[in-house]
Order: sequence, then structure tokens, then C-alpha cells
Amino acid sequence: MAYDSAITVFSPDGHLFQVEYAMEAVRKGTLAVGVRGSDIVVLGVERKAVPKLQDSRTLRKIQLLDDHIAIAFAGLTADARILINRARTECQSHRLTLEDEASVEHITRYIGGVQQKYTQSGGVRPFGLSTLITGFSPEGKPQLFHTDPSGTYSQWKANATGRNSKSVREWLEKHYEDFSGDEAIKFTLKALLEVVEPGSKNIEIAVMRSPKSGLEILSADTVDAMVKQIEEEKEKADAEKKAKAKAAAEAAAAAATI
Repeated sequence: MAYDSAITVFSPDGHLFQVEYAMEAVRKGTLAVGVRGSDIVVLGVERKAVPKLQDSRTLRKIQLLDDHIAIAFAGLTADARILINRARTECQSHRLTLEDEASVEHITRYIGGVQQKYTQSGGVRPFGLSTLITGFSPEGKPQLFHTDPSGTYSQWKANATGRNSKSVREWLEKHYEDFSGDEAIKFTLKALLEVVEPGSKNIEIAVMRSPKSGLEILSADTVDAMVKQIEEEKEKADAEKKAKAKAAAEAAAAAATI
């Protein structure tokens, strides 16, 4: 039996192949990175090259769901459009019904529920995308959540999804600190630069500094300036490392001649 032909059929070893294929679509998508700082949340995405005559604003990988909630995704853009529209409707419905804004966790749980429902019904397929959802809690604390095509959601300090996300996640784990302000933005940029070509043409960064500040998309000039600063710091660190290695080698050679 072809266990990958129907979404509702488990394989003998317990796999749902259509869900795993959806996760493979995510791994082929452009990279997205999310970082939760002490007073800020940052989303960074890899930009794909667009044709010269195309308006790049029609292909946003970072979107607002509500005034205090933003989302970035990796995977199929068409699927993301449907999921984002549903999430926005839920945000407005929550405001209309309860006269209060929806929490980041509530919207994450809603998105995860929609994704999970499409793994359990006949005649449909899973959403081929993974999301990073950021915002501020009712207490004013920054939050970062992740969902995948299976409908699983979890909270993170920093995470990556999409192309080369495993190596970027390992880098994040190794270097993460509870950054604040511009340091969190710079940390997100450094993570992206591990696998993305430097420059504002290839990178988009969005930040949310407070529950009421809304989403700020950094300008191309700002991104380029920060990338240049990071590269200069890296060159300086490499030069110092080489100088130390050279001094150690000369000291060892001098000791050997004594």
C-alpha cells in the first residue's frame, strides 16, 4: 500500500508521510530567524531575488497579524497567505467578542490548531509552511513561538526555520544571550549572515520594541550599515586571532632554540 497517498493513513512504523513531505517543503523555503530579547522581539528573513519589474512589496515574508503580533514564515507563500488571513480574522473576532486583544499564545494555538486539522481530514493536504510568531504578552513581556506543519507549537528564546535552519539553530544555541535593543537586532543579523549573502537585497529585518510601538521594518540603509559594522568587527577579531597565533608560534620557536 502507498502510505504517502492519503493524509489520514499511518505507515506501519508510525509516520504520516504527507506531513513529513510538508516539513521538507519548509526546509526548502527561505530562512527565517526569530530572537526574543529582554525588551524587544526581532524577526529576520532571507529575501529571494525578484525580477526587476516586480514590486517586491507583494512578497513579504514578515506580516502583521494584529497591532502587537507579527509573523514570519518559511515554506509555500500561497499557503501562508491563507493561514495569515485566518489568523487576522481570529484576532479581529477576539477583539469584537471579548473587547480585548488576543494574546500571542492564543493566536499561536489557533494557527497550530488550523495546521493540525489539515493533517487529520481526508481530501486535504497539510500547510507547507512553518511559522515564527512574535509579540508581547499582556504583562508586556516579549514572546516568540514556533509552529510546524504538524500543528505542534512551542515557545522559544531564539529559533530558525527554513533553509539551513539546523546549522543556524546550532549557532543560536551557542551564542545566545538575553540581548536588548540593537544588540538583539545585531545578533539576528549575525545568525542570518551564517548562510545568507550580506546586504539589504538579501535580508529583511523587522522589530517590535513595545506592545504599542507596532512593527518596524528596518530600512535598507540601516541594514547595510549594521552588516558593514558586523563585517568590520569580524575582520578585527580575525586579525587579533591571527596576531595571537603568530605571537604564540614565535614564542614556541624561541623556546625551542634555547
